[in-house]
Amino acid sequence: MTLFLQSKLPSYAKILANERQSFQTKKVFFYFLPFTFYLLILTLPAFAETVKNSCPPKLVVTAPPTNLDTIFPDWDKTCGKPENFISSPQQMLLELAKADVVYLGETHDSSIDHQNQLKIIQELQQRHPKIAIAMEMFQRPYQGVVDQYLAGKLTEQELTEKSEYEKRWGFPWENYAPILRFAKAKQLPVLALNTPSEVTRQVARQGLESLTPSQKQFIPPFAEIRTDNEKYRQLALQAFQQHQDAGHGNSADAERFFLAQVLWDETMAEGIAKFVKANPDYQVVVLAGQGHIIYGYGIPSRVKRRLEGKKLIQRSVLLSPPEEATAGKEGKAADFIFEKTK
Repeated sequence: MTLFLQSKLPSYAKILANERQSFQTKKVFFYFLPFTFYLLILTLPAFAETVKNSCPPKLVVTAPPTNLDTIFPDWDKTCGKPENFISSPQQMLLELAKADVVYLGETHDSSIDHQNQLKIIQELQQRHPKIAIAMEMFQRPYQGVVDQYLAGKLTEQELTEKSEYEKRWGFPWENYAPILRFAKAKQLPVLALNTPSEVTRQVARQGLESLTPSQKQFIPPFAEIRTDNEKYRQLALQAFQQHQDAGHGNSADAERFFLAQVLWDETMAEGIAKFVKANPDYQVVVLAGQGHIIYGYGIPSRVKRRLEGKKLIQRSVLLSPPEEATAGKEGKAADFIFEKTK
């Protein structure tokens, strides 16, 4: 076990031991489009809906710790033995391989997160050759550009230019380039999931009703844009309040801030669900920020709603453990929390 893990494991163990703490991560920001809103999902107190599996996530480590009794003094015995919640990468992959949809929740500027994304995709593709990679990093109008790159009709530079990658996403291209190169080499579909920036920005400023017919073609029908998850609302509005306290925005923007966030989630969920319906023999691996995945509030619950009645297995991985987190007795942040290696 690395020295880094030894130093961090007690705090990570708090996640597994269901201790009620609050998120205090100051350096992880969820970028909310050009008008400078930031969704601080990982900096907020945790809320969770009641779910059947109320036990905590599995912590993915390279070597199991030996001092479990010290780390988990107040372990909830109804969850079984604490060692069952320490997973190796190999064990995690075995479980992920059984899923229809796998969510890899990233911190956008973490190069290690992206390296682990590629490793997981490569391992899953060996087990299941039919893999589709669904990416928050590309917006819906540019699906054709992504397809042209995969078909060898565009260079990598042309892909970034024609998809307006720098303008619309902007995190270092080299974080994602190896994943796109792998998809091209293996001829894997890549789904451009995200809502166009102009649409999300306009909804945040003026609401859904302000959208034109041409803008509406890139989002789900209004009836499918559900804002009725009160726990998710609390998370988003508290993030907005922190943004407002910092001197940005005003209170009238709060509900539209949440609506724009939900629109983002619903658009990505619709793209995933449509692909699953049309391609039931594929496994979909979703690359998105942790804020869209944590607790299942963002994308996963909305994919499930769209595929109601279908036998669907979804698994989620947080590729970076929060500095502090709550995995309350009513729910958990994800199925797995990945321990970074140096």
